[in-house]
Amino acid sequence: MSAKKKSFEEEIVRLEEIVSLLEKGDAQLADSLALFEEGTKLIATCSKELDEAEQKVVKLMKGTDGAPVELPFEDANPGE
Repeated sequence: MSAKKKSFEEEIVRLEEIVSLLEKGDAQLADSLALFEEGTKLIATCSKELDEAEQKVVKLMKGTDGAPVELPFEDANPGE
């Protein structure tokens, strides 16, 4: 059986579960380490997905004349 890739949202939900479990502090050391390792992998995956999404947004930005304009992501909505 092949493992289905989780969506970004599912990964965030799992990361929140891990944080909650670790904050409780009642897990065994080995379990806490395993959760921490899983959490760091999820953070790396989510960060990569966010970076890729940001690059797509930058590529899709258009200037006032309709021509594509590549702006830094922070400047995407200068009036807001």
